[in-house]
Amino acid sequence: MDRWIFLMLACILAGFALIKVPLAGTFLAGIAPISTVVGAIAVLVFSLFLIFKGLMFLLGK
Repeated sequence: MDRWIFLMLACILAGFALIKVPLAGTFLAGIAPISTVVGAIAVLVFSLFLIFKGLMFLLGK
């Protein structure tokens, strides 16, 4: 398996971590909505990329 696949999976996990990180009660509480949005975008982008690459592999292109 290529190394970039593991990199994409790590990016998806990092996106989930950004979504779930508890920032309430810290000085970073103001950026909680921003970290949630960035995490959701990261999960979506990297997941769609992996799905696209998987389909391209299955179709032989």
